[in-house]
Amino acid sequence: MFVNISSGAQELLLSNAMVTLSDNARGALIMMASMTAFTVNDTFMKSLLTELPLFQTMFLRGCATTGLLIVLVYFLSALPSGLGLKDRWFLIARTVMEVASTWFFLSALFHMPLANVSAILQALPLAVTLASAVFLSEPIGWRRLGAITIGFFGVLLIVRPGTEGFTVYSLYALLAVICVTVRDLTARQMSASVPSIVVALAASVGVTLFAGFGAISVEWSPLALSTAFNLLGATVFLVGGYIASVAAMRVGDVGFVAPFRYSSLIVALLLGWLVFGEWPRPVTLIGAALVVGTGIFTFYRERRLAKNRARIPAV
Repeated sequence: MFVNISSGAQELLLSNAMVTLSDNARGALIMMASMTAFTVNDTFMKSLLTELPLFQTMFLRGCATTGLLIVLVYFLSALPSGLGLKDRWFLIARTVMEVASTWFFLSALFHMPLANVSAILQALPLAVTLASAVFLSEPIGWRRLGAITIGFFGVLLIVRPGTEGFTVYSLYALLAVICVTVRDLTARQMSASVPSIVVALAASVGVTLFAGFGAISVEWSPLALSTAFNLLGATVFLVGGYIASVAAMRVGDVGFVAPFRYSSLIVALLLGWLVFGEWPRPVTLIGAALVVGTGIFTFYRERRLAKNRARIPAV
């Protein structure tokens, strides 16, 4: 999910200390801030899931997140006057995928180390590139195809099917990647006139409604002060991550800025160790390195090919 913000709002998000930096450097820093915010949100959610049922946690965070997004839509006047039938169906399909990916991801997050889940999700750019070639007929060369193959081998090292550490929740993390891939492909088919914040709001409403129906069937736990703090922290960092992710892609060259999304893995390693006392096995770290390395190479190739296409004169 992404939030669409005006240029004036973006300027407020950028620190005065970054004014003298190049656009690429500012974009990279904002991207790292975005990934850090998302990972801190994951940390809060993992802590919450030890105190509250999953559906209750999803519902409470969803209510808070939806409320903040509604405020943003109001102040930014981003609500469109109407959506075409095609965009409506794509918006519904994307929201369904958002609901499914949230469910699979949070289920995996509760039962797996934070860094392991984060490492598996780093395969998302590879999955989107491959799916775009298969389903949207976007061109892909043998170099990127080879990198994707190596990257998926890295995912197998992280998941390690058939070993003692492999559980159904390892599959949940993989299913989350698949759902997010379909979600992103669906978003690519939507008209550019549909504000990103409206897409984000629809997804948040979908997740909240799904969690609300599920929460009816579970016994709710009382909210202690520490639990409420974790819930507030998860909401603030989630919305902050949304805003920063959009600001990052609007500052500097996308091909330069995008690879810095992998900084989330470093943050996940540190937070998993500091907060939960988790540290991945060496084979998991090797797999994560393969996924990140091939992902960065894929970004590099896409950037280089885009530049080459831009040099070709129109006829």
